[in-house]
Amino acid sequence: MSDARDPTQFDPVVPNTGEEYEPLEVFPEDDGFDLRPGADSCYKCSTCDTNCPVAEVDDDFPGPKFQGPEQWRLKQTDDDYEIDPSISECSNCLRCDTSCPSGVNLAQMHNTARGEYVDNQMSKLSVKYIRNRILANYRTSAYFASMFPRTANFFMNFGPVRWAMEKVMHIPSEREFPEFATQTFRQWWSERGGAKVQSDDKKIAYFHGCYSNYNTPEVAKALVRIYEHFGYEVMVPPQKCSGTPMFANGMLDDARRHAETNVEELTAAIEEGADVVASCTSCSMALRNEYPELFDIDGIDDLAAHTYDAVEYLRIHTDVRQELEQAEVSGELADEFSYHAPCHARNQGLERQAIELFRDLDGVEVEDVGDSCSGISGTYGWKSEKYEKSMEIGSEMFEHMEESSGTTGMTECPTCASQMEHGTGYDIRHPLELIEAALIK
Repeated sequence: MSDARDPTQFDPVVPNTGEEYEPLEVFPEDDGFDLRPGADSCYKCSTCDTNCPVAEVDDDFPGPKFQGPEQWRLKQTDDDYEIDPSISECSNCLRCDTSCPSGVNLAQMHNTARGEYVDNQMSKLSVKYIRNRILANYRTSAYFASMFPRTANFFMNFGPVRWAMEKVMHIPSEREFPEFATQTFRQWWSERGGAKVQSDDKKIAYFHGCYSNYNTPEVAKALVRIYEHFGYEVMVPPQKCSGTPMFANGMLDDARRHAETNVEELTAAIEEGADVVASCTSCSMALRNEYPELFDIDGIDDLAAHTYDAVEYLRIHTDVRQELEQAEVSGELADEFSYHAPCHARNQGLERQAIELFRDLDGVEVEDVGDSCSGISGTYGWKSEKYEKSMEIGSEMFEHMEESSGTTGMTECPTCASQMEHGTGYDIRHPLELIEAALIK
C-alpha cells in the first residue's frame, strides 16, 4: 500500500491571527499603496494573456501578466526598477481584469504602473506625451470646440489639417473626428428649465460625461425623457470628465482633480436621496470601480455604491421590461440592430442587458455580434502607431456585424460606436434611444 497521505484526513493549519505579522512595505513613502498581495495572488496561469486583444495582434507585446503582477514582483526586490515601456501599449480594455481566476486586480496595477511610467520615465517635451495629454483631456478640447461647433466640425476633418495632425501629432488621418453638436446637452437642459418631474423619493443624478454633452446630446435627452416617464426627478450636477481617458494615458494627477469634483458633486446629490446613473459604460465603470481602486477621496466608496449604468438601473428599479413587451417601435428605428457589448460593460457584468431587454420588443430585432473587442479602447485607436492594431482587433467585430442581419449598430460606449461606424459604415444607436422610441410617444 502506498504510504501517501490519506486525502480524507485533513489537518488544518491554524490561521495566522496577524498579531505577530508586519506586512512588507513595498512603497514606504506611501502608506496607502501596496500592491504586493495582488501580485502574490497571481500563479502565472496566463489566462489574462490569452484574453488580451492587444497580445493577440502584437507578437512583441508581453501581455498583462508581465505588465501587472510580474512588474510589481520585480519592484519588491529592486527599489530602482523602472516600469517597462510596454505598459503604454495596453489599451485599458480591462478584459484581463475580468478573466483572472485568482481575482488579481490587474487594472489597478496597470493604471498605477502607467501613471508611474508617465510621471517618471516619459519625456514631457516629447510629441507622444503632448499628443496623449491632449487626447486624455478631451473635455477641454470639446469645450472650446463647442463654442464654434460648425467651424470646428469643418476644420477638424479638413484634409490639410488632418495631414498636419498626422505628421506633427501622430493622429491617424484615416479616422474622422466626431461632430460636435450645435447645442450641448447642458445648454438644452438650461433652456428647458431643468427637471420637469419633481419627486421626494425617486431621484437620479445624471452623469452624462463628455461625449453625451458635446457630441451626442440626443442620448442624454433620451435618458431624461425616459426617466421622467417613470416618474423620476432628474438632477444634472456640475461634473467633469470621468477620468477614463486619463487612466488609459497615465495622467493620474489629471484624473484625480476631475474625480475630486465629481465625488463632491455626486455625493451631495446622493445625500439628497439620488442614485447616480451614467449613459456611458466607461463612465459608470470609472465611478464605481476605478475611483475606489486608485484614489482616497472622502465619499468615494459611497459614490461607488450608488452608481449604475443607466439601462442597468432601469432594469432593476422600474418595470421597463414589462412596458417594452407591450410596446412597438415604428418609423426610423424600426430596424434590425447589430449589438456590441463594450469591454467596460463586460467588466460590470452588463454584456447581455440590451439583448435581454429588447428580446420581445415588436418592430425591432437585436442580434449580439459576439464578445470581441471593438479595438478602439477610447484613445488607443486615435494614435497613429496603434491604428492598424486597433483595426485588426476590431476586424472580428466588423465581420460579425456584416454577417448579421442587422443594418444598424448598437452599443452603450461612444468610442466603440465610432469604431463600429468606421469599420462598417453603419449608423450606430444607443439602447436608450431605442427605449425612448418605444415608450415616449
